Amino acid sequence: MLRFRQMQTLQKFTSVHANVHNHFSLQRHLIDRETYKEHRSAALPEWRTLVG
Repeated sequence: MLRFRQMQTLQKFTSVHANVHNHFSLQRHLIDRETYKEHRSAALPEWRTLVG
């Protein structure tokens, strides 16, 4: 947080980071391997359409 010169910049970064983190953070320890792979397979193309 000390690297951000303005509070507004920090707020923008954290709001974007939270959305991306929630998209990819799947709590691996709570789900089985097949479900995890299904979620990852669905998330990656969605991420590519958002970024591309």
